[in-house]
Amino acid sequence: MKVYFIGAGPGAADLITLRAKNLIEKCPVILYAGSLVPVEVLSYALDNAKIIDTASLTLEEIIQHIGEAKKTDQDVARLHSGDPSIYGAIAEQMRCLDNLKIDYEIIPGVSSFTAAAAVLKKELTLPSISQTIILTRTNGVASSMPEKEDLKKLAQSCATLAIYLSIKNIKSIIKTLKPLYGETCPIVICYRVSWPDQLIVQATLETILEKLKPHKLTRTALILVGWVLSDDQQFTDSKLYDPTHQHLLRPAKKSIS
Repeated sequence: MKVYFIGAGPGAADLITLRAKNLIEKCPVILYAGSLVPVEVLSYALDNAKIIDTASLTLEEIIQHIGEAKKTDQDVARLHSGDPSIYGAIAEQMRCLDNLKIDYEIIPGVSSFTAAAAVLKKELTLPSISQTIILTRTNGVASSMPEKEDLKKLAQSCATLAIYLSIKNIKSIIKTLKPLYGETCPIVICYRVSWPDQLIVQATLETILEKLKPHKLTRTALILVGWVLSDDQQFTDSKLYDPTHQHLLRPAKKSIS
């Protein structure tokens, strides 16, 4: 018996990996976070699979369901939104499984920050603009931030930011970032990326609050900030495809000029 922590992707059922689909198709027990994982993903499940929505369950109750599956030697597909390694709350589940001597495996998934970049048709790391992406969040009810990971400290580099679970704190985020990134720096609010009701709000740090007013977003929104999001950003080409640049798989070519 094994538990598979499966990244179900940002929302669209066809954005899960082949490995994830194959496991969902064969596992007789499926635990999924109904508030974040679309029911369409469950269409891959066995007709007689035991499917349990964990949205209202405690950690203890989730582990109890896994324990019941162990008694009958049934594999469990534990579905989490996005990629389980990013704000997936799987560490405490794995700790419980370690204590119970239950084997498990993690199946990576498409995270909302990569799905958002795809929707925006943007590369989040541009030569001479930003080569760093910071995945972070601000203080919330479920988890407080370590003191050294204060947003103001993280943003000193002006790297590309992907801020999770923080749309309720958007006003304080803007106040923190304006002096560092500048009022004209692009910001994009990505609500339920890849879902049918997906909403993308593009603005600057100066104009975003006004643009957000009609939408009243309170959850499931990712905040992207950085100059890589600018439509008219002038960046230098990387050396990767430069004919004069030599690397392991291609010798340098002499410049014609």
